[in-house]
Amino acid sequence: MAVARSRVLDLMKVHLTPKNHCPRIAQLTVHFQAQCRIFSTTFNPTNIRTGNKVLRQRLKGSALAAYYPRKVVTIRDLQKLYPNFETWDEEQEDRVEHILIQKSRGKGAPKKKRTAAESKKFGKKKR
Repeated sequence: MAVARSRVLDLMKVHLTPKNHCPRIAQLTVHFQAQCRIFSTTFNPTNIRTGNKVLRQRLKGSALAAYYPRKVVTIRDLQKLYPNFETWDEEQEDRVEHILIQKSRGKGAPKKKRTAAESKKFGKKKR
């Protein structure tokens, strides 16, 4: 990765105290700020969770959209477009037949309540 010449000069401008003295905190923060500018990172001296790691990642939307196949026209779509045209939806017929068989055995879905009184009557549990 090539670093721009101006960024290298910025880093060279930062002066630390002589080697026999401990660098002061203020000078270290200036040093870290310049370092962050040079290497294009975020300056976060308090280590607060910013979510920057997630925001730097590549977007995944286009890859996910390309993974799933595009929607094709179904028989139901054709029936909506051309209501007068007689069509045969085998999957729908199989589904309806399966439901009728279940209802005849008593295993179908329960009937919906039509009034508020009916729903209240069966809503409570018996003890």
